[in-house]
Amino acid sequence: METLETQTQVTLAGAGPGDPDLLTVAVLREMTCADVILHDTLVSAEVLALAGPQAKLIETGKTGFGPSMKQSDISDLIVRLAREGQRVLRLKSGDPGVFGRLGEELDALDAAGIAYRVLPGITAASAAAASLGQSLTERGRNRELRLLTGHDADGLAEQDWTALARPGAVAAIYMGKRAARYVQGRLMMHGASPATPACVVENASRADQVIRPATLATLPTVTAEAKGPAVILLGLAPRDARIALKEVAL
Repeated sequence: METLETQTQVTLAGAGPGDPDLLTVAVLREMTCADVILHDTLVSAEVLALAGPQAKLIETGKTGFGPSMKQSDISDLIVRLAREGQRVLRLKSGDPGVFGRLGEELDALDAAGIAYRVLPGITAASAAAASLGQSLTERGRNRELRLLTGHDADGLAEQDWTALARPGAVAAIYMGKRAARYVQGRLMMHGASPATPACVVENASRADQVIRPATLATLPTVTAEAKGPAVILLGLAPRDARIALKEVAL
């Protein structure tokens, strides 16, 4: 009997935030079997090194404001390779369903009648919060967690600023480096305290990870220091810094 894995021509998977130890077993297994791996630029070299020797690696770009293949061209390439009989792995940084334009590639595969499966990965917000020693949700603090993008197809992304400005709100902002001052201004306009904790985590989970604590007041300045990919965590501070602040207050 054929399993879902043997029937599948295309796998769309998340490579996690960069640390190869955070790669799932299922994704690693597919990397060792794929004929072709179409990967985003942000997939780390350490993860790509785990690909099987038979795999052809094709970089598709997809960095913020950097050179990338058009999304339609990526979708067309996935379909063409699958029709050629190749076992295709579309490998995205983080989780493919979190700001990874997964739906557009699934639409193309559906239209072409090509079988596929989706393998989730650890998203950058989870890795960033773990690096702070923090939980993304906490009873008595926040009843919801928002995953936001700093930019959408129309430019700077609009959000529910009233909800985000409430005390205790927690959100992770992807692709937010160029939007930091805009986010700061909109939140303050809606009543957020300048002392609201925040943190900019650059290269989350990787060997060159940098954690930059901030407040809403300092967010644009702190964010500008990040040179690599970064996720902004609103409403969270590193746990050791929070403890230190409590000790000072005492």
